[in-house]
Amino acid sequence: MKKFFTLALTAVMALSMLTACGSKDNASDDNKGEEGGTTAALSGTVSTDGSTSMEKVINSLGESFMAANKDVKFTYNPTGSGSGIQAVTEGRCDIGLSSRALKDDEKASGLVETVLAYDGIAIVVSPENPVSDLDVDTIAKIYTAEIVLIGREAGSGTRDGFESITGTKDACAYRQELTSTGDVINTVSQNPNAIGYASLSAVGESVKALTVGGVKASEATVKDGSYVVQRPFVLVTKEGTELSPAAQAFFDYAISPEVADIIANAGAVAAN
Repeated sequence: MKKFFTLALTAVMALSMLTACGSKDNASDDNKGEEGGTTAALSGTVSTDGSTSMEKVINSLGESFMAANKDVKFTYNPTGSGSGIQAVTEGRCDIGLSSRALKDDEKASGLVETVLAYDGIAIVVSPENPVSDLDVDTIAKIYTAEIVLIGREAGSGTRDGFESITGTKDACAYRQELTSTGDVINTVSQNPNAIGYASLSAVGESVKALTVGGVKASEATVKDGSYVVQRPFVLVTKEGTELSPAAQAFFDYAISPEVADIIANAGAVAAN
């Protein structure tokens, strides 16, 4: 009887060891990717540089991306579209941000544009200004007249878009040329005789956005094209330059349909 008990105990111990080994193998398998290697959490830094008009959109996307990827640091340097494009050219950031389409010479130099969203360029005045609607021709005449005209600096995507649409390139008689969307909003809000332009996403209660040709700037009118003063928000990369895993993951996330609501809440219209 004693011998039988010893044999039974040995069998039970052997079975337990086999089960444990099997569990260990399964646990190991759970940590393997499709190719058999172990998967690792995404980590690293994603650096963006450029358009100040894209601040709300890009920061919202960056915050959402970091929330899902705790080991990734997302940075945004608001230098303006021209500077952001130059930063990509010189390899000083992963992704450039431009609130205008790339020019032919920029594309020829190897830069690639991917449209992230579309944005209305709001024509803004002080709330004390009685004007509520202007057509594009009148806006063009105003910006070539002696009025207190507030605009952006040379190289700004917002300025490029505005002047292209109104046909006033190199003709605007600016009283002030400011380096950020926020500066334009602040300056116009304090001068009842001033008029300026800014990203729709930046317009708050401190200024009044005019209708253009009777059409109010909104997500719907930018999307259907009835609000004509609009431009693209563009992600700029360099052809032949491979993004880091973190930067590529952010790029793919930013242009995916799943972020449409995030972009809409930031005041723009998602391209996808």
